[in-house]
Amino acid sequence: MKLRISSGATLAGALLLSPLATGADLSASMSEGNPDLKSIGPIAFGPEGILFAADSQSAAIFALATGDTKGVQADTLKVDNLDDKIAALLGTSADQILVNDLAVNPASGTPYLAVSRGRGPDAKPVLLKVKSDGSLALVSLKKIKYSTTVLPNAPVSQAPGARQRGGNPRLESITDLTYVDGDLLVAGLSNEEFASTLRRIPFPFNKIDGGTSVEIFHGAHGKLETRSPVRTFTTFTIGNEPHILAAYTCTPLVQFPLKSLKAGAKIRGTTLAELGNRNRPLDMIVYQKGKESFLLIANNARGVMKVTTKDISDIKGIKERVERGKTAGLSYDTVEGWKGVVQLDAYNAESAIVVQRGESSGLSLTTLPLP
Repeated sequence: MKLRISSGATLAGALLLSPLATGADLSASMSEGNPDLKSIGPIAFGPEGILFAADSQSAAIFALATGDTKGVQADTLKVDNLDDKIAALLGTSADQILVNDLAVNPASGTPYLAVSRGRGPDAKPVLLKVKSDGSLALVSLKKIKYSTTVLPNAPVSQAPGARQRGGNPRLESITDLTYVDGDLLVAGLSNEEFASTLRRIPFPFNKIDGGTSVEIFHGAHGKLETRSPVRTFTTFTIGNEPHILAAYTCTPLVQFPLKSLKAGAKIRGTTLAELGNRNRPLDMIVYQKGKESFLLIANNARGVMKVTTKDISDIKGIKERVERGKTAGLSYDTVEGWKGVVQLDAYNAESAIVVQRGESSGLSLTTLPLP
C-alpha cells in the first residue's frame, strides 16, 4: 500500500536509489487524459509523486502523476470526524463513505486517502489528500498524466447469486502493492490452480506476466494452502537479501525471497509466525528503533502488533500444526492505546499515521509516535 523501505534504509536513501536521482522522468511514457478507474483499493507511492492505484473491479493498476513533488510536512496531524468531513466534501453522508487505504507521498510528506463514495459495485472511486493544516482536498483525475496495466489472469467477476463463500474473488485480484527499486510488487488472487499470487511488475509499465504462484503452511489450520491471498505485506532485508514479509488471514506471517518472484514459478514461503486465529491483518509497516527493527501490523480483531525481527534469520519455519488460538514463531506485543486502527503508514522516522475507528464508529486520522 506504500513506498516501503527495507530495514536499515532511510527514506532519503531509498529515493537516492530511485530513478528520481538519476534525472529520469518516469512520467515521460504516460499519456494525458482521464483515467477510467472503476474502483480504488490499495494505493502506494513511487518516486516523483507517482501514485499507484489498484482497481480490482477492472483487475488493473493505474500509475498517476500527481505532480506533488515538493512540500513541508507538518510535525503532527490530527483530523477528527474524518468520515463526516469526507462526506461533506463529496456531498453525501458518512455511512456512504469507505476509506480503503492510506499512503504518505515521500516526495512531499503528504498523506493520501483512497475512498469509495457509495457502497457495492456502483461506488465511485475518489482520491483525496490531507493538507498540512489538516484540511482535505480532492485530487482531480481529469487531464492528468497516467498509464495503466491490466492483470492477464485475474479471477472472473461473479454475479452475486453465484459468488463463492467469502465474496467475489475478482475483488481480491489486488490485495496490496508497493514500489521497490523500479518494480511494483503486487499481491492478490489469479485464476491459476495456485490462486494466491505475487507479481513483480517493472515500471514504467510494459509487458506484464502471470506472476508467481505462492503456497504457505498455515500453522493454525495445520495444512498447506494455495488459495488464500496475502492481505498485507512489506519488504525487509534478511541476510543481505531483500524479502517480502506477508500476512494472511488467521494470521500466519510468511517470508518470500524477492529473487524467487519469477514468471510462472510456484514457490513455498517460510512461515515465520502464527499470530492468532480469527483475525484479519489490515496494514503493515517496518521501522527502526535504535539498532533493532520491528513490524507494526494492524488487525481487525487483535489490535496493533509490534513484532520483533531480532531472531528472524534464525527461524527455520513453522511446519507443524499450532493449536487453535495459540501463537508461535516471532513474538509480539500489543501496542496499548492504538485502538481501532484500520489504516496505517509510516509518516516520518519518528511517527506513524493511522486512520482509527472510535467507539462511536466515527473515523479519525492522526499521527502517533512509533512505539
